[in-house]
Amino acid sequence: MSWIKVIPFNQATGKLKSIYDKIKGPNNQIDNVLSIHSLRPHTLVGHMSIYKNTLHHSNNTYPNWFLEFLGTYTSFINDCDYCYKHHFEGMKRFLNDSEKANILKFHIENDSLDKILNEKELNIIDYTKNLTLKANSITEDNIKKLRDLGVTDGEILEINQVVAYFNYANRTVLGLGVNYDNETLGLSPNNKDDESSWSHK
Repeated sequence: MSWIKVIPFNQATGKLKSIYDKIKGPNNQIDNVLSIHSLRPHTLVGHMSIYKNTLHHSNNTYPNWFLEFLGTYTSFINDCDYCYKHHFEGMKRFLNDSEKANILKFHIENDSLDKILNEKELNIIDYTKNLTLKANSITEDNIKKLRDLGVTDGEILEINQVVAYFNYANRTVLGLGVNYDNETLGLSPNNKDDESSWSHK
């Protein structure tokens, strides 16, 4: 599962058990990216709060599939196979269109998104790539370009936070050897109107 000790669901007690009960999925599954926090439950609370509020909140403007697409792309360019596969499945589920999901996957993997995305979407991807691989290269001009293409400041913040979250999650996974053994991929919180609803379905 990982390179450090992890407390599984059936051995959890106290605060950790109460958090696990809140986030568990079918068959008491706790995604390995979350159970990796089991020795420090307070960081699991932090992770879940950021994850739910950046990716699965009703006040987001962008649809879930698009935010999952940004996460899938970020994870791919970070070589984070765990998050890439998890969030591709999440994107496909929210799209409810396997053909479109597989087309996006093909173009992510072949660095050819310019063949299927419009100018605004490509500039969002460019911002995503720069924030992930060379954040110090971003200038106010990049923000102005997004704004000129019709992306609002609130949407720019939304994109920034989703991409920043995935870089955090990718580094958690890659730095601790988290894998997806015995996991159902693509589960996520469904109740976007309740910030405290963390259960995975």
